[in-house]
Amino acid sequence: MGDTTGQAATTSADPEQACPIAPVVDIVFSRWTTPILWTLNEYGRQRFVELQRRITTITSKVLTQRLRQLERDGLIVRTYHPEIPPRVEYEISDLGRSLAPLFAHLTEWAATNLDAVDRARRAYDSASTR
Repeated sequence: MGDTTGQAATTSADPEQACPIAPVVDIVFSRWTTPILWTLNEYGRQRFVELQRRITTITSKVLTQRLRQLERDGLIVRTYHPEIPPRVEYEISDLGRSLAPLFAHLTEWAATNLDAVDRARRAYDSASTR
């Protein structure tokens, strides 16, 4: 027998269909991706070492991996300058720049709500230790 509540019609085995923003979250909010996009949006074109200086806790290996993925996704542009020594620069693409309003909204949400989240966590943690 089928589900008579109508819930089965709205539930999907594919999480991307169940939550249309899931692919965006996977692309934009994976570890280290957001700080890289934020940095390139805020400071403009950057060399690898400049990104490392601004995002101090990221390893060279992870930064390289994330930059490649962001370039593949079309969110940043890598420019190679064939000079001696060779120079490579990264900048946010128009597609990546289109995320700026989203980042602005999230920044506003954080400023407004992170204190409340912290209070809720403390209340939860103190209640669960009793």
